[in-house]
Amino acid sequence: MPRGGRLSDLVTRQRDHVFFTWTAQKQAAPMEILGGEGARFQTGDGQWWWDLGSTTWNANLGHGHPAMKKALADAAGLIAGPTAVFPDKVRAGELLAEIAPQGLSKSFLCLSGAEANENAIKMARLVTGRQKVVARTRSYHGATLAMLSLSGDPRREPFEPGLPGVLRFTDPYCYRCFKGLTPDVCERECATDLESTVLENDPSTVAAVIVEGVTGANGVFPAPRGYFTRLREICDRYGIILIADEVLSGFGRTGKWFAVDHEPVIPDMITCAKGLTGGYAPGGAVLVHERVAHHFDDHTLLCGLTSYGHPLTCTAIRAAIETYRDENLLEKATSLGVHLGERLHKLKNVANVRGIGLLWAVELHQDATPVYQALKKRRVYTHKRDNNIYLAPPLVISREQLDEVVGLLEESLEEA
Repeated sequence: MPRGGRLSDLVTRQRDHVFFTWTAQKQAAPMEILGGEGARFQTGDGQWWWDLGSTTWNANLGHGHPAMKKALADAAGLIAGPTAVFPDKVRAGELLAEIAPQGLSKSFLCLSGAEANENAIKMARLVTGRQKVVARTRSYHGATLAMLSLSGDPRREPFEPGLPGVLRFTDPYCYRCFKGLTPDVCERECATDLESTVLENDPSTVAAVIVEGVTGANGVFPAPRGYFTRLREICDRYGIILIADEVLSGFGRTGKWFAVDHEPVIPDMITCAKGLTGGYAPGGAVLVHERVAHHFDDHTLLCGLTSYGHPLTCTAIRAAIETYRDENLLEKATSLGVHLGERLHKLKNVANVRGIGLLWAVELHQDATPVYQALKKRRVYTHKRDNNIYLAPPLVISREQLDEVVGLLEESLEEA
């Protein structure tokens, strides 16, 4: 019998007392996770699965990493409130300043990506005195009420009307360009659309623009070269704060610390979570440029919750950044990403392949459910959305393991 009881017993017990997320409770199909190693995890029936989705896009350092386990075990037991000072909190802030683009030298530490985005929007409104926020048509910024309001995601609809003052502009979805263009001939009209939106809604009322470094769960759209440069120019022209949501695309996922690092662009704020702690503790952060941070030297920062800057979060941030560096995982993600892209572009009977680093989407001509089920049959865990299969393995995966998993994807596509 699996450790902790039969899976059916555990499901029944949880259904009685604990909600499953993002599902009707009677339709929940959970896994009992016993542990894992590297790019694989083990379920309660003793089976080993390939983690092609980095769990919830957050297990960038893989499963069972010894350095992370030791760091958190050593930190357990310290209770400290959000205003307390302790070594790992200081060191986490220093390390974040070291890896961030120049000038983003101060961090606000919280517990999740949604909260990081919430606090970034609050800061933008406090600094500018404006209210409106511009987000993209296809986007995801978190599951809180305000962040669902900003997200261009169908999960927003049951909660409308949400946060007032939300404006939208188009996405860098090159495969289905709204102008029918391709990156080699376009003039980044998807970025210029931001200026049209701002001008139509009075620039003096717009506080911030928030965009994902790479659109994640809503399609994986790496921006064409020059896209973020154009956004920066527009924001500078109208005094608008540029927020890069790197919750999913940060911490080596694209081969850089942050996806915006692929261009010489410095946002006013970067929000992060997921890979920030590698999934080993809840954690989020807002990296804030000095030009924004200085406002709060004399004005109250109206942000904070009980467990912000929690000792386990701070230790996980410190240990994760050290691990990314010690194991050269950003460089590894870059080289593996090139290899993965070459393999995926050879797939047959797919509509489109797009990605960067270790973040890719395979868009099919039809609903992806049959392929997703075929992958599950081969014990490959991944994410899907509509007709897209997403590939986002832990950065610790080897080239040989990656080739094996792509082989299973090829089999699944053939079967489906």
